[in-house]
Amino acid sequence: MTSSVIPTIRPARPEDVPAVVAMVHELAEYERAPEQCHLTTDQLTSALFGLGAASDEPSAPALFGHVAVDERDEPVGFALWFLNFSTWAGVHGIYLEDLYVRPSARGTGAGRMLLATLADICIRRGYRRLEWWMIDWNPAAGFYASIGAEQMSEWVPYRLSGDALRQLAGHANTVGTRTGD
Repeated sequence: MTSSVIPTIRPARPEDVPAVVAMVHELAEYERAPEQCHLTTDQLTSALFGLGAASDEPSAPALFGHVAVDERDEPVGFALWFLNFSTWAGVHGIYLEDLYVRPSARGTGAGRMLLATLADICIRRGYRRLEWWMIDWNPAAGFYASIGAEQMSEWVPYRLSGDALRQLAGHANTVGTRTGD
């Protein structure tokens, strides 16, 4: 059943992390890949807030998050994002890693408001793009088209992970490269 209360959007707080992690796992289940989702509360806390990392020193977060909350200030949706950079435009943009709204809050405008919040950040900061990937069978394609999002069919995603990533990394020192993290 869809709630009639319009959610509020705000930046994620440390106390929201368990709910966001639970929703990330719900999203993985929805996308038919629950066995691939290993996110923990500690990992997300560290990524968002630089807290609980391996060292005692807080680090600068590289991941940002917003939540849609109900009238009890309980998260019912989230957007996790980070900055990317366009060498052609010469400015940053936002890459939306995940957007999810719990079924009970769908139809309330939570997804649109989360995206509008990120679009507002882009405009205020002078960023030129808000980008994301979507699994090809997701029915949200119609919603994205309705807000003016363009499908970028000419770009093909690539990914290195697992053994292939380790194998390529093994060549870093043998080809004269230095990885000055």
